[in-house]
Amino acid sequence: MSVIAEDKTIRVEMLRPGGDQWANSYLVTCRQTNEAVLIDAPIKADWMLGQVKGTKVSYILLTHNHSDHTSALPEIKELLNVPVAGHEKDAAKFPIPLDIKLGDEHKIIFGKLEVIALHTPGHTPGSMCFRVGHFLFSGDTLFPHGPGHTNSPADFKRIIKSLSEKIFTLPDDTFVFSGHGDATVLGKEKKEFKVFSSRRHPLNLSGDVLWLVSK
Repeated sequence: MSVIAEDKTIRVEMLRPGGDQWANSYLVTCRQTNEAVLIDAPIKADWMLGQVKGTKVSYILLTHNHSDHTSALPEIKELLNVPVAGHEKDAAKFPIPLDIKLGDEHKIIFGKLEVIALHTPGHTPGSMCFRVGHFLFSGDTLFPHGPGHTNSPADFKRIIKSLSEKIFTLPDDTFVFSGHGDATVLGKEKKEFKVFSSRRHPLNLSGDVLWLVSK
């Protein structure tokens, strides 16, 4: 686990239990109260639980239902005994039932901080991003240099709509912490997306798309 952002109000730690090939999880802590939220539950529940020891985890928030983000969820839920929150459209494929079904702009309070849930379908029907101040936890909706994987042209259109309407309207200095790999800054992604949008693309575009490479 490593601290990737911190100020007098918030601490953000990345939990990458299986190395670079596995999904990222994040522990977001209110420094004034030590209350926290855990975002996603990939693998190695015992390791993850050791990393959150000393904080008061109030919620487990799920960006989407793919198993690389949820495989440790049943055990972590049982041991932490806190509510699990995700979008209803992904609920059927989560390994355990949701305690809280999130809608767009649903707000969750932990300590003196607030999470704003943003419904961003495309990668999955119920994909969510979570905004806490000027930090955005984007799951598999947005990565450095491109959107998350989509399985069809219709899904690609959905993820572009989600990004255009929900994410690229946020301030340029928003830090983006993705479900895999490294962080980015939203202003940089907006600039690359502007280049992508200026080009003509096949109507059947989908899959793994990069803003500056895909044609």
